[in-house]
Amino acid sequence: MNNTYEVCLVSDSTGETLDRIFLALKAQFKNTEYKINQYSFTRTENQVLKIIDICKKKKKPIILYTIVDVKLAKFLTTESEREKIPCFGVLGDLILSFSKLLNQKASHIPSGQHVMNEEYYERIEAIQFTMNHDDGNLINDIKKSDIILLGVSRTSKTPTSIYLANRGYKTSNIPLVNQDSLPDILKTNPKLTCIVGLTTEPERLVDIRRNRINSLKENEATSYINIEKISKEVEEAKKLFKKYNWPTVDVTRKSVEETAASVIKIYEISKNND
Repeated sequence: MNNTYEVCLVSDSTGETLDRIFLALKAQFKNTEYKINQYSFTRTENQVLKIIDICKKKKKPIILYTIVDVKLAKFLTTESEREKIPCFGVLGDLILSFSKLLNQKASHIPSGQHVMNEEYYERIEAIQFTMNHDDGNLINDIKKSDIILLGVSRTSKTPTSIYLANRGYKTSNIPLVNQDSLPDILKTNPKLTCIVGLTTEPERLVDIRRNRINSLKENEATSYINIEKISKEVEEAKKLFKKYNWPTVDVTRKSVEETAASVIKIYEISKNND
């Protein structure tokens, strides 16, 4: 029996919000397969009709949508019902509920969360800054960072930095190869900004580094994946963090999102203590 559903994600914007909602939704139903079809920037009835026509030809179609234009959303649901295609709006009831709670009429503007206001440009600036200050680059400019991440190789410094940048935080990250890797400016001014050490279990680090070497098709016979050397690296990094009283986050069993959330919490505490 074919248990695969053709899920059509219809959005009047980039579809990022709907994609994340569906990821959370499908995690609740493990024994079902899905084939995803994405339709972004759907803003006319003609576009809707074309999507409906495509869905009619699929087996087990389901439509999920985020369309804030009430008239267009109604048109989509009506046409779906006509063709007996299951169709679910994921924002409609929420927008209505918020409208009643806040006693304010919703704008129903597509891409409302992507308006290019001051916050948007600050986030773009943070992303540019973070990309330029990745992996120990531009140390002389590091004092402009909101957050500085320190850690040995493969402790999620770069992906965490990029995630933080997308949240608007100018983030630098510095790899710790040895004691000399630490920039002098941080030694003389350990409270320069919010500095966070990332650490992990050595055994986990061996696996991550081995996968990295395999992906690069390099020789495995290297100290880069030697458990004794890695244990020493991790221990020396911990001593360094303790010496300068820098808070740490253990990334061993954390996703990038979870690591970033922990770093943001540390950042907020440090700002409140300033």
